[in-house]
Amino acid sequence: MAHANTPVSITSADLSEDRFSRFGLIDWWDQEKLRSAKILVVGAGALGNEILKNFALLGIGHVLVIDLDTIELSNLSRSVLFRPGDIGQQKAVVAAERTRDLYPDCCVKGISGNVMHDIGLGVFGWADVILGALDNREARLWINRAAWKMNRPWIDGAIEGINGVARVFLPGKPPCYECTLGEVDWKILDRRMSCKLLTREEMEGGKTPTTPTTSSIIAAIQVQEALKLLHGLPVLAGKGFVFEGMNHTSYVVEYTPHDECLSHEVYDHINLWSKPSNQTTIAELHAYAQKELAASDVALDFSRDVIQALKCPKCGLLRDVYACAGTVTVDQGKCPVDGEAMEVMAIHGFRGKEAYGNRTVADVGLPPYDVFVARSHGKEMQILMDADRVNVLAELDEL
Repeated sequence: MAHANTPVSITSADLSEDRFSRFGLIDWWDQEKLRSAKILVVGAGALGNEILKNFALLGIGHVLVIDLDTIELSNLSRSVLFRPGDIGQQKAVVAAERTRDLYPDCCVKGISGNVMHDIGLGVFGWADVILGALDNREARLWINRAAWKMNRPWIDGAIEGINGVARVFLPGKPPCYECTLGEVDWKILDRRMSCKLLTREEMEGGKTPTTPTTSSIIAAIQVQEALKLLHGLPVLAGKGFVFEGMNHTSYVVEYTPHDECLSHEVYDHINLWSKPSNQTTIAELHAYAQKELAASDVALDFSRDVIQALKCPKCGLLRDVYACAGTVTVDQGKCPVDGEAMEVMAIHGFRGKEAYGNRTVADVGLPPYDVFVARSHGKEMQILMDADRVNVLAELDEL
């Protein structure tokens, strides 16, 4: 062993090593696949931090991270990328900056928003692999359906206490996440939203007990599965790696496909629309679909439900809203005149005669870079608002 004052000799082999040379010693490793990969990470908490750290160390080239929360003091005990001075700042933005600090050549962007309301389906189609680092079933269900529609694999991670699970879902190959949901899961999902499509405030502040040790284990498995997907290797498709921290009795569970699952829809006829959402009316998209499908009676479906208006059953007050379902709270849904719970008027698409046809996609309340589905007599096509891509995915060095 060399003494502390002994000079360290540097060989020519040391000088020839690059940052990722040790990875190349793995016989199947292809660093170029990682350099060109596009990764979507949903959630920048304990799991998300570990996922992003691992991707930065591995040399992933393009990363988009989404989270709706700001950094709190309690995050500092579980999140390796956050510092005391970050408290109050947006998790996604800070996590993206720290990922870039770890690997400056990574094109990374953070979006502060709700994945169910603020993110268009095109974002899911951009990614090669999607990783979920979430703490609620509703968002997981949304990611699952979006990933299937846009034909992208996703890797879910969940932790509680010192236990956790990582599982892989491939589009077009059930089982999917929704197939795994049981009766208890659906009861929890039903409680999350009222029958009027308004968010219940008491369900928004749930906290899941976690530790940094467990999150590092589950995130490592998630990233390892992503590496295997990018290299075309076998993965835990339709299976879950379960980690039980008390006795370390880890095992793999296999899920069963559900024949009546509503998530099993893959978009395979996507047309690109060349105008941005804030310059395109709903009627304009409908007319385009009529032309492409050679039909007059076309149904243009939205990617998600929209609350058009709220109406008070007592005083008759009518208030336009035009916002995605789930963004309006129960308290916000009360009449300002008499405090009565207002009735929700929801819309799900456009059939050609509705008055809101002259509104732009943005004015209807739908997010940019989204997808519409047009149907008529057994024929179907999808329309991606592709002109929004340059703004939504800015900083990601699109290829």
